[in-house]
Amino acid sequence: MIVAQVLSMIIFVVMFILIVMDRIEKQYVTLGCGLLTFILVFGIAMHSGSAILETLNLKSIFEPTFWYAAGEGESASTGVNWSTIIFLLGMMIMVEGMAKAGFFRWLCLWLAKLVDYKPIPLFVGFMIMSSVLAMFIDSITVILFLAAVTVELARLLKIDPIPMILTEIFCANLGGSATMCGDPPNIIIGTSLGYSFSDFLLNTGLCALVGLIFVITYYYLVYRKELQQESHETVDTSSIPDPSTAIHSVRDFVTATVIFAIAVVLLVTHAVTGLTVAFIGTFIALLTLLIYHKDAKELLTKVDYKTLLFFVGLFIVVGGLEKTGILVVIAEFIGKLSGGNLKLMVAIIIWISAVASAFVDNIPFSATMIPIIKSLAATQGVDVQTLAWALSMGTDIGGSATPIGASANVVGVSVAGKNGYPIDWGTYCKASAPATVIVITLSMLIIFVRYC
Repeated sequence: MIVAQVLSMIIFVVMFILIVMDRIEKQYVTLGCGLLTFILVFGIAMHSGSAILETLNLKSIFEPTFWYAAGEGESASTGVNWSTIIFLLGMMIMVEGMAKAGFFRWLCLWLAKLVDYKPIPLFVGFMIMSSVLAMFIDSITVILFLAAVTVELARLLKIDPIPMILTEIFCANLGGSATMCGDPPNIIIGTSLGYSFSDFLLNTGLCALVGLIFVITYYYLVYRKELQQESHETVDTSSIPDPSTAIHSVRDFVTATVIFAIAVVLLVTHAVTGLTVAFIGTFIALLTLLIYHKDAKELLTKVDYKTLLFFVGLFIVVGGLEKTGILVVIAEFIGKLSGGNLKLMVAIIIWISAVASAFVDNIPFSATMIPIIKSLAATQGVDVQTLAWALSMGTDIGGSATPIGASANVVGVSVAGKNGYPIDWGTYCKASAPATVIVITLSMLIIFVRYC
């Protein structure tokens, strides 16, 4: 077993290094390392075909509780988390349908018109919109559309888009932390530990709400001079496109809005109805493809299959660490370090998660930490939920501190740069690192008060 442990650790470390270096596409890195885990760890070192089958976890898809779990909650997952992958696929298809209908562009232009294109209300309004959208839609998609429209509005209003883009990025990550479907780490945590949408909303959602109030105040104080100066500028708003121009087909727009509303209702009530996120993702995807049947092929080709394959390989590599007992060893080390003190455990998990996620992708980190907190809860006799909320806030918010900490950051900075507004590390970190520290500290204190 020692040989298997060493091999699984080497493969995991190599995978992380290659992901950080970003020289090879991420899906090839995780799939390649996953294949090495099957061959070297499970095959040569362990001689265990059952470990391969258990890590692939294909049989879970054919279990009734994978699709419907009334009164039981979603079953905890080990190995490849197919619930996460199927749910993400369904949401990606839905979002492509919404984008094609002009939903996101219309929403941005409508909000801008609502606040009469005034810089300060626009600044605050886009922060709130970014947070709310990211509660239900992947933060990458939210930033992709928001940043593009922000640049367009900034040019017409003659304002600097960089402060708005930086705040939108942070608020997208913050809003994503509030729900199970907002950020990929939360989807993984929820489907792995059997938590519902409402579980996240009532726990991480509170942290996100309090954090949003402080963050809006913080960013306003940081940029108040620029905002006040821009407020005194006289701009002709007649050249700004009307929100209605974003809608090419009223029928498609209404349909996309209805599908989105159905998805939200199903997610909010899935703990009551017993419908799992895998079922919801599949249903929403089929509904979107059925209604947009003429564009079904186009919608399917736009799905980010690279990210889905990235997840598959990642789960396999983490499965190698789990099957060889490495994660139990790490959990026992954290337990000894904390001396069984729950507050210290929470502090260690939330700050380690935050610091690590600032520099490495928070998706593989969260996937690695889930079995660790499960083992830690079992060995130390503490509630795993408390540790899960600390992990969620640490990974979701910690990634906001640097331009490479989360995918939404990379996308937002890229959109700004391509449009002639480059954002360097200094500019980014100076604004976002303090905000990250504020929210992580608040989240830790809230968890202390509620659970410790």
